[in-house]
Amino acid sequence: MDPIARSPYVSAVVIDAATGEPLFMKNALAPVYPASVLKLMDLYVVLDQVEKGKLRLDDLVTASEEAYRMGGSQVFLDVGEQFTVDELLYALMIQSANDAAVALAEHVAGSKEAFVALMNEKARELGMTKTTFASVHGLPPAIDQQPDVSTARDIAILCRALLRFPDALTYTSTTERGFRNNTFTMQTHNNLLKRVAGCDGLKTGYFRVAGYSIAATAQRDGQRVIAVVMGSDSKQTRDQHATQLIEDGFRSLKR
Repeated sequence: MDPIARSPYVSAVVIDAATGEPLFMKNALAPVYPASVLKLMDLYVVLDQVEKGKLRLDDLVTASEEAYRMGGSQVFLDVGEQFTVDELLYALMIQSANDAAVALAEHVAGSKEAFVALMNEKARELGMTKTTFASVHGLPPAIDQQPDVSTARDIAILCRALLRFPDALTYTSTTERGFRNNTFTMQTHNNLLKRVAGCDGLKTGYFRVAGYSIAATAQRDGQRVIAVVMGSDSKQTRDQHATQLIEDGFRSLKR
C-alpha cells in the first residue's frame, strides 16, 4: 500500500443532515482508507440489530482469545472477561478500541468474517457504492489481506444513516468515560467535540498510509451538518479543515 495522505486532505464532503444535500464536495469519490472511521459501521450494524430485537444493549459479551490479542488502540480485554454491549460500544467510540470491535463482531455474528459480511451488506443497502470493508477495526491489512476502502461521500451517507438511531450520538458525543469499574479512563480522539459549538460526533481514524480522517457532525438552531475529511497529512490540518467545513456548512444553510 502506497501512502495516500496529503495536505490539506485527499477528499472532503459536507452535507445537510436533514436532506442529504451536499453543501461542499472535493474529490468526494476518491478511494481512501477509512481506518477507524469504519467503526461507525460497527456501531450501525449493532444498533440495527438492537432495533430489530436480535440484540440487547445489556447483553453480556465474552472476550475471546482473538479479541485479547488485538493490537492498536484498546481497552485491554482479557480472555473470558465480560462486558455489556452498551459498555463495549462506548469503548468502540471513545477509545476506538480494536479489541471491543472484535468482541462485538464475534458476539453479533459468530466471527469477524461473518460480521464483515454484515458490514458490506449494510453498505450496499445504504448506497455506499464505492465501499468495501475487509475488517471490523480498520487497522492496516496484513500481507495476505485486502484493505478497507471507502470514499468521503460514502462515509457521509453512513453518518446520516446512523443519526436515525437515537443512541448513536450518545456514544459518539462522550469525551471521557470510565471502564472496568473506573479502573481505566477512556478518552476521545475527537478534539472537535470540545472545540466546535454543537459538535456531538462522530469518529476519527488514522494509520500512516491512510493519513488522518474524521467524520464530524454538529447541530445548531435545529439544523445539522455532517462534515467528512479523509486523508489529511496531519491531525492539526484535519481538525482545522473539518472545523472550517462545519462553519461553512452552517453558513450555506442560512442562505
